[in-house]
Amino acid sequence: MGYGIMKKILLAFMAALMMQATTAFAIDEGFEYNLVTPAMGTADKTKVEVIEFFWYGCPHCYSFEPDLNKWLKKKPANVNFVRVPAIFRENWVPQARAYYTAEALGILDKTHSLFFRALHKDRIRLATEKDIAAFFVSNGVSQEAFTQAWNSFVVQSRVKRAITLTRRSGITGVPAMIVNGKYRTSAKEASINNPGGAGHDDMLRVVDALVKKESSPAKATAKK
Repeated sequence: MGYGIMKKILLAFMAALMMQATTAFAIDEGFEYNLVTPAMGTADKTKVEVIEFFWYGCPHCYSFEPDLNKWLKKKPANVNFVRVPAIFRENWVPQARAYYTAEALGILDKTHSLFFRALHKDRIRLATEKDIAAFFVSNGVSQEAFTQAWNSFVVQSRVKRAITLTRRSGITGVPAMIVNGKYRTSAKEASINNPGGAGHDDMLRVVDALVKKESSPAKATAKK
């Protein structure tokens, strides 16, 4: 076989690989994502809202954290990211309440990863108010401050809202993500056409594609 023919074959092969790379992760409604019906409202109409639904007791949510944190560092500037503790059952309420208690105390950035680690790495029981109070006290919060925040109207209202959002989103498990109140995806859905793929990575790629879909030219700004 002559050099010219071999070169043409090689170039054609490389072109096919490039085409495959650009088309292998096409997303479609009903496969990689589904519609939220009716659509959920968003807090800031000038941005594209991305919600992560999670549960502290979920090992998949715990393993998703490193990938999500990497994504957050490079997310588009027009994205408003919101975490919501999903509440499917009554026994999920205390840990959702712990999330909003930390938020009310202004220590969520510190305690979010620590709470996950305490449950999944250190195997500390965090199922009741007493358990959770001990966790907060061990992280520098007085019992009085914890109790006041835990029982506050703000925390109770946010827990009720989390229950409502969980139902309205249509999610069936966690971690799951909602883009701009309109689109729902999960690791299982995102990887449906990528057998053997990394579900968390695929989910974030679907989110990126949906964010782009929802971004007007005016909103599409440089990434942070």
